[in-house]
This record gives sequence, C-alpha cells and structure tokens, in this order.
Amino acid sequence: MARIYTRSGDKGTTALIGGERVAKDDPRVEAYGTVDELGAHIALLTDWAAEADLGEMVTLLERVAAELMTVESQLALSESFKGEIPTVTPEMVTALEEAIDHYSEELPPFGGFTIPGGHKIISQCHICRTVCRRAERRILTANAQHPVNESVSKYINRLSDLLYTLSRWSAKMVNVEEKVWRK
Repeated sequence: MARIYTRSGDKGTTALIGGERVAKDDPRVEAYGTVDELGAHIALLTDWAAEADLGEMVTLLERVAAELMTVESQLALSESFKGEIPTVTPEMVTALEEAIDHYSEELPPFGGFTIPGGHKIISQCHICRTVCRRAERRILTANAQHPVNESVSKYINRLSDLLYTLSRWSAKMVNVEEKVWRK
C-alpha cells in the first residue's frame, strides 16, 4: 500500500508541477490552496443541492469542481515546466457567463445586495462566493511574481458572479425570500 505521507514537506516546502520546490507560503501555493478550499466548499454546496433535488445546479457544480482542479494545476505550474496539462480556456469562461445568463433569466432584476442566509444552500453559495473572491485576490498576488494564464483570473471572477447568481436562484427554488440590504 502506498503511503500518503512523503515527509518531503516537513521543512516547509512543497513541489510545484515540474518539480521545483517552493515555500508552502509561496504566492502560487497560497493561490492554489485557496482554490482547493473553494473546491471543498463547492462539494458541500453540491451535496446540499442534491438533497434539495436541484439537479440542474448539481450538474453545473460538478462541472465547476472538475474545472477548479484545472485552475489549481495551472496555478501549481513551475515556470520551468515544459510538459502539457489541461488549461483554463476562454470557452470555460464563456460557459460560466452562459450559466449566469441562464439562471438570471428566472430572477427578478437585481434590486440591491442580498444578505446571506435563510437556507443552508443560500448561505453556502455565499461562503463559496467569498472564498472565490479571496482566491481571486491570491491569484492576483501570485500573478505579480509568476505570470498566470489570463483565463484563470477571468474564470475565477466569473465563478464568483455565478455563485452570487446561484444564491439568488436557489432562494427562489427553496421558497426563501431574499433579504436585500437597504442603505
């Protein structure tokens, strides 16, 4: 049986794709680690959407979860890596935009920022959205030192918009009135 532990990171370093060892607090590791965290939150959201019989949302989130693994791999690339791995494409960004448009069609016009809560699915959408925004900030920090595929940033930006839209759509699906923040 293969062991999960390698002991190679015991002194605070980890390997990027391509073998380069970097500190575990390297901006690239921070970026892909935050995307990894987002993926775990997306998994919980997917499970709760399945429990609520929101199959269309489940299918979308399962695709997003797989795409987030591609995002992570792009962020974990060593600058010296010469091989090929899956990449985030402009078409993936467009697919998120199409999903936002699709779910928005069923919603009333944007009437102000919504306050999270009312149902675990709605709250989890907002948790995913905020982690996604943090991932976006970490990606920008990493990009300042180590160039990141432009589609990665666009993808994460659109994903946060999709998660906000899904919070509103799921409120409608579970019959919870949106709580709109009023200034």
